[in-house]
Amino acid sequence: MKQWHLAMALALCVSPVTAQQSGVMGTWLTASGVGQVKIGPCPDAASGAICGTVVGLINPKGADGKVVAPDAATDSRNENPALRGRKVIGMPLIWGFKATSDPNAFEGGKIYNGENGKIYSANISLQPDGKLRLRGYVGSPMFGETQFWTRVSQ
Repeated sequence: MKQWHLAMALALCVSPVTAQQSGVMGTWLTASGVGQVKIGPCPDAASGAICGTVVGLINPKGADGKVVAPDAATDSRNENPALRGRKVIGMPLIWGFKATSDPNAFEGGKIYNGENGKIYSANISLQPDGKLRLRGYVGSPMFGETQFWTRVSQ
């Protein structure tokens, strides 16, 4: 009986630690509920500590406003005409973040808003409730918008 209690006590102690270790890494459902973004280490140091790419779309719409297949969706609202034909799946969405003293927070990055085709400065942090907080802004974080993303998978 003592072994069972010890095993349960250890399991209870380990579970919260495991959840915190995953931090911001993983796949997240965007606040709008239409995209899934996978966050992980950037492929190269020049891109920052963490990067995120679009890995899934829910009922994406084409330039004409009609629903298209996820693998056919393009970045039609991009301010740069040369990028309007690129596929949304696999597209970089966040990059350039620097680590902070908090292992669950990053700052000084960029986030691309596919709804208006613009790039904003951003900060990102894992909240105590497990949601991901993104603050996109122009100039100062005081002048921006906060979104909360929900984890889909580790």
